[in-house]
Amino acid sequence: MAAADGDDGGDCSDTEEPRGALSLRVPHEPVSHSCRGSPSCRLGLDLSTGRLRSRFVKKNGQCNVVFNNMEDKPRRYLADIFTTCVDIRWRYLLLIFTTTFLLSWLLFGLVFWGVSLEEQKAWRPCILHIQGFVGAFLFSIETQTTIGYGFRCVTEECPVAVVTVVIQSIIGCIIDSFMIGTIMAKMVRPKKRAQTLLFSHHAVIALRDGKFCLMWRLGNMRKSHIVEAHVRAQLIRPHVTAEGEYLPLEQTDIDVGYDEGLDRLFLVSPLVVVHEINKTSPLYNFSCSDLQKQDFEIVVILEGMVEATAMTTQARSSYLAKEILWGHRFEPVVFEKGDRYHVDYSRFHKTYEVPSTPQYSARELTRRLLGTHSPSAFCYENEVALCSGDEDEDPDVKERGLLRDDLRPVFSHCFSSVCSAGTLSEDL
Repeated sequence: MAAADGDDGGDCSDTEEPRGALSLRVPHEPVSHSCRGSPSCRLGLDLSTGRLRSRFVKKNGQCNVVFNNMEDKPRRYLADIFTTCVDIRWRYLLLIFTTTFLLSWLLFGLVFWGVSLEEQKAWRPCILHIQGFVGAFLFSIETQTTIGYGFRCVTEECPVAVVTVVIQSIIGCIIDSFMIGTIMAKMVRPKKRAQTLLFSHHAVIALRDGKFCLMWRLGNMRKSHIVEAHVRAQLIRPHVTAEGEYLPLEQTDIDVGYDEGLDRLFLVSPLVVVHEINKTSPLYNFSCSDLQKQDFEIVVILEGMVEATAMTTQARSSYLAKEILWGHRFEPVVFEKGDRYHVDYSRFHKTYEVPSTPQYSARELTRRLLGTHSPSAFCYENEVALCSGDEDEDPDVKERGLLRDDLRPVFSHCFSSVCSAGTLSEDL
């Protein structure tokens, strides 16, 4: 059992197995299509066009989308200035913070300087100890920040100066409230909480309880919990409709157990999210070799509330077709030592290969499983059981005086009706 961390997905063999029986071993014969070592498998090329697929969502969760030709973008962003300030980078927010205070101090400093110049003409002491613009600027800073050195002050002789001090105090409170609120909102955002939520580097496809399943691993590196954690996934791929319309990014939901509640997680230790590949799955028709030829991306999303702030956080990642390892499983990371459970994060991204994994699709697996339990086999087995004389008679039948010979025509008619329906369609 070989361990792997970053395998190319294993060998993808199209070797046909005998029909009628389900074999879980890979034939030791030369394979006709091998994905190991293929440049297209390693680089993730779209074999139909030779184009290297671009990620829609990067591995770190950032969306690889650029908006162009947006009408009235500045006006719309300024209409929601608070959200704009919260979303921008810290360097720009600090620049706005510094510029706003400097402009307000300069503006009111100019007003106080003008008042002091009028004071000199009219010989009225409006503001004491202001000899020039520098003194007026310092008085503006002292007024708005309530430093209160006490050397410069406004007198009662000039109403304009008094009104200016009142206006600056009000505007200063507004600026302080907006800036402090913006910085606090930006600091407590749970966006960075996603940095301690891990997704495995690869997803895997393997058998679980006799069914093909797509699996990836999630982990929480902090001891604080993610409350109401739930996961969802979408498959994104180009699609051409029956009318010829080209959809470059068609989104298809991938069921991770929403109806059964399996999408809700208790994320204390790393968990493996499981998507059963059944008839409703978009991966139902893909075999190992087919998977490497596909041009799709699986976006996985983990959402929940941060325990400390009760704010919702979201962590994202994605898997291209070349990042899905066929016939692999994740190595265990949780071990019991003494009276505690230990999580070994050095094994978090590691997988190991399961050689017995079939290389065909889930559709073919379903057909082979159902082929061994066809209606014909059902009719034959029950007809043999009916005709054999080894079975004990039903006590209720004995009490009513009914014999097996009396019931045989009835059962034969039922079995004939079932068998006349025919075998299952080959489309299964």
